[in-house]
Amino acid sequence: MNAKRYCTRIWAPTLLCFAGAALFALPARSQTGEALYKAKCAACHGADGKGQTATGKAMKAGDFAAPEVQKTSDADLGAIISNGKDKMPAYGKSLKADQIQGLVAFIRSFKN
Repeated sequence: MNAKRYCTRIWAPTLLCFAGAALFALPARSQTGEALYKAKCAACHGADGKGQTATGKAMKAGDFAAPEVQKTSDADLGAIISNGKDKMPAYGKSLKADQIQGLVAFIRSFKN
């Protein structure tokens, strides 16, 4: 088998596979924040981030679209997620830093 045919049959599909995996990994990463939000935050803050669920009202959960929340720095939002606030539990021991960053990015999506 000549070199050109070898590259076409072996390396080209391999490179396409790696390139495809890299492209599909990007959307999966951005979905991590959404999936974590649904699992950890939506029960109180609601699917819309308004905090108007029964549990959210009882715990006085914040509205993520509110200007005061959106003006909060990413570092401060990450610290709140990590350390908790008022009745909100701390997630710093159960979530990795990149997961917390994903949640912060998803919270930013509630901006009006």
